[in-house]
Amino acid sequence: MERPEIWIEFAPDLHLFVRARHRGGPVAVRTDGTSTLGHVVESLGVPLTEVGGLRVDGEPVPVSRVAGPGARVAVLGVTRPQRSAGPVRFLLDVHLGTLARRLRLLGVDAAYENVDIGDPALAARSAAEQRVLLSRDRGLLHRRELWAGGYVYSHRPADQLRDVLSRFAPPLAPWTRCTACNGPLRAAAKETVQGRIENGTERSYDVFAQCADCGQVYWRGAHHARLDAVVAAALAEFGG
Repeated sequence: MERPEIWIEFAPDLHLFVRARHRGGPVAVRTDGTSTLGHVVESLGVPLTEVGGLRVDGEPVPVSRVAGPGARVAVLGVTRPQRSAGPVRFLLDVHLGTLARRLRLLGVDAAYENVDIGDPALAARSAAEQRVLLSRDRGLLHRRELWAGGYVYSHRPADQLRDVLSRFAPPLAPWTRCTACNGPLRAAAKETVQGRIENGTERSYDVFAQCADCGQVYWRGAHHARLDAVVAAALAEFGG
């Protein structure tokens, strides 16, 4: 018996994930007649984290829908900003360390694994802590146990940051998180941090902050102008 055929069309922003023959217009796809549309879409290469909605013959349907023969399916990309069920918190994989530090610089809760703990552990942490997993690994974003996820489209940290901020619109609170461990920063008197800073720093600066979790000390050093530029650009485009 011939397998049933449906017609499927992907939004342009999803073309990155599918083969060339599935781009540019509705194409015929053979199905087994029992698989959900979510399964069909993923089998063609698109993680469901990147799907903003499905329509069958013009009507919105859930990813659990099984499409009948001849159905015309439109796969939509996510709408920006993307709605979240709660406060936006992130988990980044081992390849996104610079992005993690820049998100923390802006006060965004961004957990980061600086060693490769493996896809199952990352997905499990996303679920346990209800964090949006950010990754450039498409296979990782296919894992069913994820709480939520987002594909990072660029390899350049500045573009990655703009991508994440425009998509998820997390509230920004610059200079409130430790860029090393993600902990909260607190104002610190010079005498309380003397053992953690060099003598030259102690003589040159009077205003300090310290991470409440790891103890890292911060001050407005020579590198501060570069960080200020990152913060100013983000606030100008995405607000505080």
